[in-house]
Amino acid sequence: MRTVFTALTAAIAGLLASPAFAASGPFFSLKNTDFVVTLGFIVFIGVLFYFKVPSMLGRMLDARADGIKSEIDEARSLREEAQTLLADYERKQKEVQAQADRIVASAKEEANVAAEQAKEDLAKSIERRLAAAEDQIASAEASAVKEVRDQSIVIAVSAARDVIAKQMTAADSNALIDDAISQVGSKLH
Repeated sequence: MRTVFTALTAAIAGLLASPAFAASGPFFSLKNTDFVVTLGFIVFIGVLFYFKVPSMLGRMLDARADGIKSEIDEARSLREEAQTLLADYERKQKEVQAQADRIVASAKEEANVAAEQAKEDLAKSIERRLAAAEDQIASAEASAVKEVRDQSIVIAVSAARDVIAKQMTAADSNALIDDAISQVGSKLH
């Protein structure tokens, strides 16, 4: 009711301040177009208030405001959830980065240990090969010395045989044979 009175007061004030009063002739006549337009406007405003259009507009605006408020609340909750997820992913990223750093450090340490072990194994292998080569050299040297000795013995025996054969007579030969037989016989019994 109050809104109707306010609207009616506004309409009357609008009429009084209108340029219609400046027009010639009676204002409250159906021949005056300004009066007819003013009456049509007042009837239109009255129909709007009769069908409670302002309250319907108010409810629609309130519903729209409530919808916007709920959308803002939902957006705020989504933003908070997104910030929580972002913080969670950043924390996980830091954990993964720390784990990757530990893995890299461990791999470097293992590589250093493996390199040291490979150096030690290589040194041992070189020592074994040098020892084997030295053994082969010593064996070849001993074999060569033995071969030289055997060859010199064969040559010395051959030379001695030739010398003895030239200097010895048949009687000396028979005496040596008899002496060798008696020595073999005494050593065997």
